[in-house]
Amino acid sequence: MQILGTLWILLLFFSMVSCGAQGCTWERATDNRGLNRHRASCNFSKRSSIIASQKRLQRAKDATLANLAPTRILPVRPSQVARVHLKPIASCKNLARLKPITAYRGTSNDAHASLAVSKSQHPFKETDLEMGQNDVEIAMDLEDFGNSFDGDTDATQEPIMISKRRVPRQFNDIERSAEDLDNANVLSLPPQSRIQRVILKLRDTLQTAFDSFGLCRLYPRRPSFEPDKFLPSSLLSRSCPTVVQEPDTPAKVLPPPYPFPNMSVYRLMSWMNSGSHRKSEVEVQRLVNDVLQADDYDVKDLDKFSVKRSLRELDRDGSGEEISFPDDWVETTVTIDIPTKSREEGPKPYTIPGFHYRPLVEVIRAAFADVQAGAFHLLPFKRLWKDPLDGRQERIFDELYSSDAWLQAQDEVQRLPKEPGCSLERVIAGLMFFSDATHLANFGTAKAWPLYLYFGNLTKYARTLPESGACHLVGFLPSLPDNVKDILSGLFRISKSGMASLHTHCRRELFQGCWEILLDEDFVHAYRHGIILRCADGVLRRVFPRIFTYSADYPEKCSIPLINTVRLLMSCRAREFIYDWGNTVDGVKIEHTLGEGSWVPTVNRFVQKLGPLGLDTFRMLVVDFMHECELGTWKSLFTHLIRLLYALPTGIQLVATLDSRFRQVPTFGDGVIRMFANNTSEMKRLAARDFEDILQCAIPVFEQLFPPKHDRAIQSLLYRFAQWHALAKLRIHSDSTLTFLEATFKKLSQKLRKFQCDTCSTFDTVELPKEKAARHRKLAQRSETNTTRSESSGARLKSFNLSTYKFHAMGDYVRTIRLFGSTDSFTTQIGELAHRALKVFYPLTNKLDTPAQLAKHERRRRVLRRVAEAGAIACADNGSPADGVPPSVSLRTHHDIATNQSNPINLFAFLREHNNDPAVKNFIPKLKDHILFRLWKLDISYCDHTFTDEEHNSVIIPNNIIYSVQTMRIHYTTYDLRRESDTINPRTHGDIMVLSGETTPSHPYWYARVLGIYHTETWLNDGGRPAKQLLEFLWVRWLAPLQNHQSGMNHARLPKLAFVDESDSDAFGFLNPSQVIRGAHLIPAFASGRGTSSLRFGKSLARAEGELDDWEAHYVGIFADRDMFIRYTDLGVGHPLMSRKIIRDFDPAISTNAMDIVNEDDGDQEEFGDGTSPEECDDGQDESDDEFSDEELEDEDERDEEDEDTLDYPLSF
Repeated sequence: MQILGTLWILLLFFSMVSCGAQGCTWERATDNRGLNRHRASCNFSKRSSIIASQKRLQRAKDATLANLAPTRILPVRPSQVARVHLKPIASCKNLARLKPITAYRGTSNDAHASLAVSKSQHPFKETDLEMGQNDVEIAMDLEDFGNSFDGDTDATQEPIMISKRRVPRQFNDIERSAEDLDNANVLSLPPQSRIQRVILKLRDTLQTAFDSFGLCRLYPRRPSFEPDKFLPSSLLSRSCPTVVQEPDTPAKVLPPPYPFPNMSVYRLMSWMNSGSHRKSEVEVQRLVNDVLQADDYDVKDLDKFSVKRSLRELDRDGSGEEISFPDDWVETTVTIDIPTKSREEGPKPYTIPGFHYRPLVEVIRAAFADVQAGAFHLLPFKRLWKDPLDGRQERIFDELYSSDAWLQAQDEVQRLPKEPGCSLERVIAGLMFFSDATHLANFGTAKAWPLYLYFGNLTKYARTLPESGACHLVGFLPSLPDNVKDILSGLFRISKSGMASLHTHCRRELFQGCWEILLDEDFVHAYRHGIILRCADGVLRRVFPRIFTYSADYPEKCSIPLINTVRLLMSCRAREFIYDWGNTVDGVKIEHTLGEGSWVPTVNRFVQKLGPLGLDTFRMLVVDFMHECELGTWKSLFTHLIRLLYALPTGIQLVATLDSRFRQVPTFGDGVIRMFANNTSEMKRLAARDFEDILQCAIPVFEQLFPPKHDRAIQSLLYRFAQWHALAKLRIHSDSTLTFLEATFKKLSQKLRKFQCDTCSTFDTVELPKEKAARHRKLAQRSETNTTRSESSGARLKSFNLSTYKFHAMGDYVRTIRLFGSTDSFTTQIGELAHRALKVFYPLTNKLDTPAQLAKHERRRRVLRRVAEAGAIACADNGSPADGVPPSVSLRTHHDIATNQSNPINLFAFLREHNNDPAVKNFIPKLKDHILFRLWKLDISYCDHTFTDEEHNSVIIPNNIIYSVQTMRIHYTTYDLRRESDTINPRTHGDIMVLSGETTPSHPYWYARVLGIYHTETWLNDGGRPAKQLLEFLWVRWLAPLQNHQSGMNHARLPKLAFVDESDSDAFGFLNPSQVIRGAHLIPAFASGRGTSSLRFGKSLARAEGELDDWEAHYVGIFADRDMFIRYTDLGVGHPLMSRKIIRDFDPAISTNAMDIVNEDDGDQEEFGDGTSPEECDDGQDESDDEFSDEELEDEDERDEEDEDTLDYPLSF
C-alpha cells in the first residue's frame, strides 16, 4: 500500500508540472483550466496533437477502404448532405491515394478523389470537442458513376444497385469516440472515432473540351438537358427519371383548322392576323404563297364567308364558349390613397380603372409548354476561352444563363430546404422585364405603357429578334388620369410645387400598385417554393422564377424607388407622417425622416415581397445603353459641340460646313451607316441609331472646325467616346475586354473633364435654335393657364453639365456585364422593337379603350400561333428559337459571285474605249500576271516573280471575253462567332480590306477600292492537256497609309490613307476575292480637301460617275460596327489567328498584355490649361434645367424619340 501511495503522489506531481507533451517541462499548472490554457500556446502540445490527428485520419482512411463493399445506395436526406462541391471522380483503385483537398486545375477526364479535414481539426482542440463541431468533408465526382445517384432522386423509386464501387456510402464506417452524439440519420460509428458528423459534398462538374476557337463550357452541375446539342447525350445527367409521354398543354388547343370550319378560312384569317397591316409587296406575296397556293385551299369553302363571324369564332370555340387559357388577360382596377394634409379626413382613395395584365405564374407555365421551351437552357455554366495564341485562359461573358448572377442564383436555389416528398431537379426561369411608354400614332396623344417579359433561358440571338415570338406581353400599365389634378387642386392650402410633388407621388403609388397585383400570392409562393413544370424533354422539374433584370429608361426607373430593408422602415415611418399626421410629401418632416439621399416615401413592392427572398432591386435595374448613352451622354456632348461651333466668330458657316460634311459621309453595310440626309446639327426626329451613326463618323467631320488647340482635344475626346461606345456594346466580353473597357472609361472621364474645364470654359455658349424654340413653346403653354413672369426672347446661356445620372452610370457597365452578361441582352432597344407589334394592332382598333383592344389582338395572334404549333404549321410571326443561330450553307463559303454571263466585256474593245484612262494602263499584262499566279498557285501577296512574254501568251481567255457582275458578297466570322456578310458593290460600297503582305507591316491591313468584279474561264496552253478553270477576280485601286500620320489607340487617331499615285505600277491591280477580309468604311478626310495629286484631272473608271478629282485622303472608320473595331485589336474570339497575331505583333500597346491606356499621350496635353485639376473644375450645373418638371422634360424626350421603335435590328451588323 505504501508503494501504491508513492506512485499516486508521483502521478499527481507529473500531472501538475507537465502538459503531457514530449519535451515540455512547464511546471506551473495547478488545475485543468491552467493546463488547457498552456496547451493552447505550447508548441510541443500542438505538435503532439497534429500527430494524433494524422493517426486518426489514417485510421479513417483504412476504415473507408475496408468497408467498400457492393451496396445499395439509399436516397440522401437533407440533413445528411449539407453542402455540395464539385470534384473529378475517383475510381476504387485511386481511393488508396486520397489526399487533402487542394485547388484543383484538372479536366473532367481526370480521376481524383479527395478527403478534407476542416481547419478546426488541425489540431483537435478540447474546445472543439466540447462544442461538437468537428466535421470531415469528403468530396467526390460522379462523372464515371453513370449518373445513377443524385441527391434529388425520387424517394418513391426503388434504390438502384451499383455494380461499380465508385461512391462510398455515407461514411458510417469512420470511427468515433465516446464524446460524439448519436445522430438518427447516420448509422452507428465505431466508438473509437472522435468525429461527430460527416458532411458529404457531391460535385458533379462537367468541363467540355476546348473547340477550335478555344472555347469550352464548365458546368458546376452536370446538366440533364442541353438545347444546343453541344453535349452528347452520354454526358448528360440522368438524375430526373420522371418522363411523361404526353406533355400537358395550358389549354385545349386543337390542330388547324381549329377554331374555323375549314382550312381555307383558317389560312385566310391567319394571314389577316399576322404580318403587317399595310398592303406591301411582301404581304401580297405571302397571301399568294401561304393562302391561295396552299394545297388545302378551296375557294368554295369561302361561300358565305364573313370576317366578323370568323373573328368571333376565333374569340370563342364552336360551342359558343370563350376559348380560355390560364394566361389570358385579366382586367382590374388599381386603388391608391391620395394624402389630404388633414388628420381628421385621412387619405382619399382614388381608383384607376383599366389595368390589363396576365398572371405571371401562368405565363411561365405557358412558356415552358411552348415550342420554344426546347431551346431553354435550364442549368447555368461558365464559358471559358483559352487563347490559342498564348494559352491564356479567360472567362467569357455573353448570355444571361452563363453569367455570375445566374450561377449565384442556382447555388442559392440548391441550398433551399427540400420540399416534403419532392426530389425533383431544381432549375431557374430567368425573368427579364422591359417597360417603356410609347406613342401609338405619329399624330395625337394615343400612347400605351406596355410591360414585356422575356426569358433569359433563351439565347439572346433568338430572344432579341422581333419576330421570334420570345416576347411575352404581360401587361399595360395605366397612366394617372388627367382628372386627378381636380382632386389635387381642391386640397386645402396646396401650393403649385406641392401639387407637382403630390402628383409625382401618386404616379409612383400607381406604378407600385400595379406591381402589387402582378406580384400576387401565387408568384411569391412560386418564387419561394418553385412550381413543378414539365419541360421540353418531358421531364418534371421544380422551376423557381427569378427576376434578374428590369430594363427601363430613367423616368421609369424613378418610379421604382430603390430602397433596402432599412430604408423600407424609414419609408413606412414617413408614410405614417403623410397619411396619418397630414404632413406634405415634400415637407421638411418627411425629408428629415428619410435622411440624406434621393429617398421617397413610396413602398417598393419588389423589396417588400421579394426582398426577403433575395431580390436586390439595386442590381435589378440595369444600365440602359440606348437611353443613357446614345440618347443621353453622347447626345448631350454632341449638342454642346454644336453650341461651341455657334459660339465661334463664323459659327453659322461652320455649322453649315458640318452639315455638308455629314451629307458626304458614305454609307456602309446593310443599314449599318445610313445616309445623313437632313441637317444633322438640327437633330430633327433622330432615333438612337442616328446618334450612333453620328458618333461613328464624327471624327473626320469635326476635324479642324475648332481652333487648333481645342481641335486636338476634341478629336481625342471623340475617339475615346467612340472607343468606349464600341467596347460597351460588344456582344461577347472576356476578362481582357472588360479590363480594356474599364481603362477606356478612366481615360474618357479625364477627357470629359478636360473638355469641360478647358474648352467649354473658353466660350460663352447659348441655347441652340431648337432649344430656344422648345422653351418658348413651354412658356406659351404655361401663359395660357397661369400668369408667369415675362422673360426675354433672347437665347439663354447653356453650359456642359457632367453632374447627371447618365454620365454617372457610365462607370457601372463593367460591374453590370460581369453580373448579367453583355449589354445587348438587356438593352431597352429590345423593348423598343417589341413596340412594332402594338403599332400594327393600333390601326385595327376603334381608338376607344385602347389597352383592352390591344390585348384582344395580342390574344388572337397568340391563339393562332399555338394552333399552328399544334398542327406543326409555320407561323409568319413565330420564328424558330434558333433562327439565325446556325449559319446557312451559303454563309459557310467565303464569298458569293454570280456566274451569269449577261454582261460580257471584250478586253480589246474595252481598252480602245478607255484608251486615255490611266486606270487601264497595262490592264491585260497585269491580268495575265494575276492568272498565272493563280493557276501556278504562287503566293500573290508579295511574290516578285516576273513572267515572260511567252508565259503571258500561254494564258488562254476564250474570245478575249471576261464577264462582269454587279455585286459580290463576302462572308466572315465575327468576333462573337456569328456568320455575317458584306455586299461589295463598285458603285456604292466598293472599299475592302485585306491582310498586309509586308514582312514587317506599318499597318496590319491593306485597303483597296473595287472598280470591277469579273469572272472568266481560262486555261494555260503549256503543251499539256488544257484544264479549264473558272476564275473570279477583282479589279482594284490601292490605297496606302500616310507615313507621317500617327494613328492607333495610343494616339487616339484613326488610320489615314491616300490613293497610290498613278505613276506607281501597283496603283491598280487585280485581287483574288478569297483574300478579302470584309468591306471597309473609308470616310473622306474633309479637312484635307479634294485634289488630283494621285490621279490626273478628268473622268476615269477609278472615280465615281461625274467626278473629276478625288479626296486627297481618307480615314478608316474602325468604329463602323463592333466587329470592325475588334479587328484592330487582338481580342476577337472568333477572328482568325493570323490576323490576331499580326495585330499583336504590329502594335503591342493594343494587345491584352498592355491594356493600360490611361496615361498615354493622345496628341494633346493631359494637364489642364489653367493648372487646375479635374476635381476643381466647375461642373457647370445649368440652372435652367430646373425650369421644367420631370413630366415636361419626359414629354420633350418622347417627341424626339417617338419613332425609336422603328430602328432596325441589329444596329451594327
